[in-house]
Amino acid sequence: MTPPLVSVRNLTKHFPIRRGLLQRVAGAVKAVDGVSFDIAPGETLALVGESGCGKTTTGRAVLRLVEPTAGEITFDGIDVRALRGEPLRTLRRRMQIVFQDPFGSLNPRMTVGAAIKEGLLVHNIARGADADQRVAHLLDEVGLRAEYADRYPHEFSGGQRQRIGIARALAVEPSFIVCDEPVSALDVSVQAQVVNLLRDLQKERGLAYLFIAHDLAVVAHMADRVAVMYLGRIVELASRTQLFATPRMPYTQALLSAVPVPDPTANRRRIVLAGEPPSPANPPSGCVFHPRCSHPDKDAACTRIVPPLEEKAPGHFVACLKHPVTHLSSNAP
Repeated sequence: MTPPLVSVRNLTKHFPIRRGLLQRVAGAVKAVDGVSFDIAPGETLALVGESGCGKTTTGRAVLRLVEPTAGEITFDGIDVRALRGEPLRTLRRRMQIVFQDPFGSLNPRMTVGAAIKEGLLVHNIARGADADQRVAHLLDEVGLRAEYADRYPHEFSGGQRQRIGIARALAVEPSFIVCDEPVSALDVSVQAQVVNLLRDLQKERGLAYLFIAHDLAVVAHMADRVAVMYLGRIVELASRTQLFATPRMPYTQALLSAVPVPDPTANRRRIVLAGEPPSPANPPSGCVFHPRCSHPDKDAACTRIVPPLEEKAPGHFVACLKHPVTHLSSNAP
């Protein structure tokens, strides 16, 4: 069995709440609360859930763009949290990110060529004419013309700017990229182009992706496996086929029922969740989803016991007390 490229165990990120004149810590926002998953080389793991569930914080914590509060992050056998200074900077060449906002992630005072070239210079990959040649090749690889290197970000459309962001991430030849909702700010037709570009690049370069999204139609086209987050925790994790065919967690079922179907005659039952998501500063006891859960067998145990993410069927992990275990194994998510 091939070892995972990225392994995350019990990842936690709490943001302190400070109050009063002395700014004493009065609590914490539990943005990420004990998340675990693996990503194999060349695999795409999609991280989905409603806004505020902790998807982006998880992705940034894996790269240590925000410092985790606790947990383990291993990349290709290297303990990422143990690194400091130059070793961490060296590792960052292999772990990159494509941001959600393609305009805000680019320096408006730098030309496109300079933005892409920056990583080459920082990591001493190429300089001078060699660096310019690499920039031209990267622009061509993402579907842009080489002469665009002398232009500034405001001269491009949203889709073109996202291609530039992808080229910048590819410049240092990474093996793992966090795609933080890379198509959510784009038109539908452009979304398809960027998603197809990401898939083609993955096949050509053997890239692994952590694909953060809320559009399940895009996830169905992009992901190998899907992890569903709710209030800072993963509540279901399965292959794309399993998750879309037999969702087990009531929250996942509600999410899938909201996916638009391009057929006005289709008879579908929409699951509407009651109430609003609880505050991550004051999460409910027991199962974090129990205040909004409509499972017919929900009982008092759901309010007291935190359900572990267990393998309920082969390769299908669910954090729900009301689903029997039909397959036991020692596999971790």
